[in-house]
Amino acid sequence: MKLGISTYSLHTAFAAGELTLKEVIETIADLGAEHAEIVPLGFSLIDNPELVDIILQTAADRGLELSNYAIGANFAGLEAAERRRELERVKREVDVCAALGIRRMRHDVASSPDLSIVHFLKELPQLAEACREIADYASGFGITTSVENHGYFIQHSDRVQALVNAVGRDNFRTTLDVGNFLCADENPLIAVAGNLKLASMVHLKDFYIRPQDRHPGEGWFQSSGGNWLRGAIVGQGDIDMPRVLQLVKESGYDGYISIEFEGMEECRKGTRLGLEYVKRTWNAI
Repeated sequence: MKLGISTYSLHTAFAAGELTLKEVIETIADLGAEHAEIVPLGFSLIDNPELVDIILQTAADRGLELSNYAIGANFAGLEAAERRRELERVKREVDVCAALGIRRMRHDVASSPDLSIVHFLKELPQLAEACREIADYASGFGITTSVENHGYFIQHSDRVQALVNAVGRDNFRTTLDVGNFLCADENPLIAVAGNLKLASMVHLKDFYIRPQDRHPGEGWFQSSGGNWLRGAIVGQGDIDMPRVLQLVKESGYDGYISIEFEGMEECRKGTRLGLEYVKRTWNAI
């Protein structure tokens, strides 16, 4: 297992101008991570290719591996021409992933206001076709692509499994976010146990959970079923994180694991505390 940090965890400081992209990578190293996961939120490596060299040089200088490249995408509800443009855009992002020397890439797949299983099953064939085309393109670079349980529409563990199986490519798997299952009101322990065998990447994220009839106030958002969620420091939220980590360890998963912090605390502190917690807990299992 290699424990690292997603640049997403430090996005608050980056967006506020407190850290440059170079300083984000340096901070990840300073916090004690073994690898950095690159999430181009607030910057574009397609539009600013010089940033690729900055990331590569900074990571090399600080002894950091680059583990995963995670981007947004949507192939649902599009006309043929729009869908083709989106496919070609994601392929250009695969080129960026290859330029970074990264061999794992998460791309989102679909977003829809209709979250029903009926609509998912209707969309599934064309979503699988799109993911298959991207995976086939990525295979030429030795890259494994993946879908994350993310964005409500493909957030349930069984929908992720259905998509991965429908795509039918060895290099298309899932980026497994242990916390995101709560957004679909799934028990993280059951969902993680069911999807670990498909994981090419693991995200550790924690949430506070409150029932839908108890609105806690500012900073909370709702799950698809109406429960209230707020990001927490990993290990300090309501997820049974020791048991989650035990499931991951006992599964034999030995790849990259990233801390994803999206709580209300100062992001560098929140990320550091989460990383320290996971190191301590993992070693005690």
